Amino acid sequence: MRVMTQAAPAKLNLALEIRDRRPDGYHNLCSVMQTVSLCDTVTVEERRSGFTLRVDGEPLHIDGQSLEQRAAEAFFQALGRPVPGLAVTLEKRTPAYAGLGGGSADVAALLRILRAWYCPEMPAVELEAIGLTVGSDMPFCVRGGTALAEGRGEVLTDLPPLPRCWFVLCKPDFGIPTPELFARADAQTVHCRPDIAGMRRALEQGDLEGVAARLCNGFEELLPPEYHAVFRIRDRLRALGVLNASMSGSGPTVFGIFRERDAAERAAASLGREYAQTYLAEPVGRLEPRG
Repeated sequence: MRVMTQAAPAKLNLALEIRDRRPDGYHNLCSVMQTVSLCDTVTVEERRSGFTLRVDGEPLHIDGQSLEQRAAEAFFQALGRPVPGLAVTLEKRTPAYAGLGGGSADVAALLRILRAWYCPEMPAVELEAIGLTVGSDMPFCVRGGTALAEGRGEVLTDLPPLPRCWFVLCKPDFGIPTPELFARADAQTVHCRPDIAGMRRALEQGDLEGVAARLCNGFEELLPPEYHAVFRIRDRLRALGVLNASMSGSGPTVFGIFRERDAAERAAASLGREYAQTYLAEPVGRLEPRG
């Protein structure tokens, strides 16, 4: 019986624009996304029968199917064959409900393993489409690297890699319900319009400062007062010498970009004294082979 382990890197939204609401109930977004070295670890073992999921060594009991099981069923449905026996184990490090795509990254790692074992000739875009049936962040989390994501997240354009740098990620001790922010987006005008074209040019030129200057997340504009710790963390990072800082996804994690590791380590140590979920990370390149 085979066993394979893959990293499941978290994602950051370097720029995120909330566009119109779609007829299917989702929202069109435009986002520059980046995978980072903060990651979970996903291990898959073939079994004789059944599907099991363990998180940090403990069986996961939920009502209905897990995202991992839904993704496995969608993958094998695309192959026209039943799901074989699989035991999936997640070792978690990326915080949940943090705007970092941790759950999507876990499922994406599972899909990459299934492709490697059962259908290595499957085009990457088909694997991404299978992921989309489970979640909007899934196509990017399958692919990784630096990319522009549009539509629900399924329209991906590879971008030049982010220049070498360091991130400090800091999550306050609360989560933010994503549907609440989307409802607020429907009820009011979001004025934040990231300079996506300018960020693309900066990436093409290898201009880290140009990328950092254009960090922008429309969800920040929608945060009610009870979530304003996000802005306190952002301001702390700016006072600690960051090139710039922003919230990722629908939050509440805030990240800052540093050119030098020493400065990032000092900032992480300072924030870590107040916020336990503080992490140091660096950019990660594309995860899924082209094709």
